[in-house]
Amino acid sequence: MEPVIAVLDAALGYNGYAVIRSLTFTVPQGGYLCIAGENGSGKSTLIKGILGLITPMSGGIKLGAGAGPGQTGYLSQQMAAKKDFPAGVYEIVLSGGLGRMGLRPFYSRPEKTAAEENMRRLGVWDLRERCFRELSGGQQRRVLLARALCASRKLLVLDEPAAGLDPLITADVYGLLEQLNREMGVTIVMVSHDIVSAAKFAHTVLHLKKSADENVNTQCFFGTADEYIKSDAGREFYVHRSV
Repeated sequence: MEPVIAVLDAALGYNGYAVIRSLTFTVPQGGYLCIAGENGSGKSTLIKGILGLITPMSGGIKLGAGAGPGQTGYLSQQMAAKKDFPAGVYEIVLSGGLGRMGLRPFYSRPEKTAAEENMRRLGVWDLRERCFRELSGGQQRRVLLARALCASRKLLVLDEPAAGLDPLITADVYGLLEQLNREMGVTIVMVSHDIVSAAKFAHTVLHLKKSADENVNTQCFFGTADEYIKSDAGREFYVHRSV
């Protein structure tokens, strides 16, 4: 079966300068990948490469059918942090389908049906007439996840989806993601500093770290969550955060 994401010896960067080199990994359909690493290790740069916002300087990133540019559900840190959207909940969820509309000025019936289904699935249908900024932090994340699902039910890319939330709401967000992955087969790629919580649900972990001999980031681990905990990277990064 074709992987949803295949990265082969990729280098990513800006203005001719590589931020990351020697990346090679795949994410299968229905996989759940957590991307870990210290600040500045290139996690956001990798996300931009997966989303097609930057092109690899060498090597390649290939996305499977239905997961290309404009077909991926994405939740960024910036979007998650904005709590003052003046828009209503229903409009925000519907806007997840904008990437498929092209020049069409109105949402189609299937797009409206998908919005309702995703809102019901995420438990926010009863909030559809509320203003987004009136919602609690947990309700807002559920709305944004419903929006991401309207963009794609195949691949969700999430950059710190639980940032700034209290532990109970964080657990709720991770539980929702695990449910979407397990019950719907949605492939999830998530950047998280909360590696202790994320590794409980992720199938695999990719850890980025600065190379010992160059001022550039490289892949220092890719494997199962259990293997990660026992690895050098895991002992340094995971165990440190679990105490």
